[in-house]
Amino acid sequence: MPFSQLPYWRLSGFYFFYFACLGVLVPYWSLYLKWEGFSASDIGELTAILLASRIIAPNVWGWIADHHGQRMRIVRFASFAATLVFTAIFFNQSYLWVAATLLLFSFFWNASLPQFEVTTLQHLGEHSHHYSKVRVWGSIGFIVIVMALGWLLEFFDPSIVPIALFLSTAGIWLVSLSVPESASRHMSLTQVSLKTLLKRPAVIAFLLMCFLMQASHGPYYTFYTIYLEENGYGRGLIGQLWALGVFAEVIIFLFMHRWLPKFGLRYVLLVSLVLSACRWLLIALFPQNLPVLTFAQLLHAASYGTYHAAAIAWVHRHFTGKTQGRGQALYSSVSFGAGGALGSLISGYLWLTPGPMWTYFLAAIACVIAFAISYVWLKEDDSHIKAEP
Repeated sequence: MPFSQLPYWRLSGFYFFYFACLGVLVPYWSLYLKWEGFSASDIGELTAILLASRIIAPNVWGWIADHHGQRMRIVRFASFAATLVFTAIFFNQSYLWVAATLLLFSFFWNASLPQFEVTTLQHLGEHSHHYSKVRVWGSIGFIVIVMALGWLLEFFDPSIVPIALFLSTAGIWLVSLSVPESASRHMSLTQVSLKTLLKRPAVIAFLLMCFLMQASHGPYYTFYTIYLEENGYGRGLIGQLWALGVFAEVIIFLFMHRWLPKFGLRYVLLVSLVLSACRWLLIALFPQNLPVLTFAQLLHAASYGTYHAAAIAWVHRHFTGKTQGRGQALYSSVSFGAGGALGSLISGYLWLTPGPMWTYFLAAIACVIAFAISYVWLKEDDSHIKAEP
């Protein structure tokens, strides 16, 4: 499809609400759980449950989509089911009830994004490196909800957090109803089997890199808001710091369609890993230095922005034809699922002893190991990518 004929605002609207939902979960869900009386280990476990379903759910739905098509029908059903299931959170706040609700909610919620990524990339066609121009609205959605909720939490208690999450999830479903299905039916028949792909050293290295990269985000996504509160920052300022990080991501997304062809996927991924390690070290060592924390938040442009855009492009190039859905699902499940869950779980157990500083040190080490793996085994030829203005 020519880029001018892309259903741009409908695709962008989905990303807006999906990442608005993340804008509630990532900075404020742990704050809500702490307000409900859960311990640090409980918060780590509940966050891990929320992420762990990404290990299974995307692959189940990816297999269904690759074999039966109709990706948007799956996205619509999963989004509606997630919205319906989440209403259970308003009836009981015991550990088991919250854990069961989050597990079922995330099973459906995590089904939609990988299949929507495939749909977006197929709409883009040969303009797939313009993905970041569509995805940028997800970052904007994140910023809007983080700023708004941070301001509201200055006046209301964290009981408003589940309400904001419910409204964001409902928005995902409503927008999904407007996204056309047609482009997702046109798939290349030229492909390598998934089993063959998973035997390639570069693919194994890529998945290990993604696993470690997202594991390193565990203490950030689970405890960063609590960490800042413990160091004397107000909730309004905390919301602004979260938003600043994603604003840096927005700026990066506006240029990625030029940088990926110019520098190549491997180089962008390696630089992202180095800057991510620096980010975690700065957060570990200077929690009470606002200028340093501000700079660390700007490095979100690398630890998520450049990394994610390059990773999505890497998956799109290597998983073709009927493996597209499962390729995106595998990326999601290995990184955000297994990596994110392990990172959250470990950070929950380490947060009190040996403490936040050592937890963030461990995150930096994970990035260094990921860099070493990628430097040795992730060798790709990017010469066939053509730059566009």
